[in-house]
Parts: sequence; C-alpha cells; structure tokens
Amino acid sequence: MSAKLKITQVRSLIGRPEKQRRIIESIGLKRHQTFVIKNDTPAIRGMVFKVRHLVNVEEVE
Repeated sequence: MSAKLKITQVRSLIGRPEKQRRIIESIGLKRHQTFVIKNDTPAIRGMVFKVRHLVNVEEVE
C-alpha cells in the first residue's frame, strides 16, 4: 500500500502568480481551507514544493 498525502490549502490565491494558481488547481484544490488526498508521488511532491507557502501537507494511511 502506498503512502498518501492530505494537502490542505491554508492561504488565499488572491494576488498570487498565475503559475501558482494553476499548480493549486492541478493538485485538485478548489478554494481556501479545502483538502484533497493524493498518492505520494514525486510529481505531487514537486507541485507541493512549489506552493509550500500556500498549503499544509500531512501523511495519512
């Protein structure tokens, strides 16, 4: 069984660059204070790293 990540958006996208907005959208987050559960892959880790100031990440089982 692979590890999963709970990614929660904790900061608003207002005034953020378009690239960061697209990354948040591609992760699957819709609005502030929502979360998604994603498989822990290098691609997801890379996206999270680019927007780490906007999200919180927790490992879940």
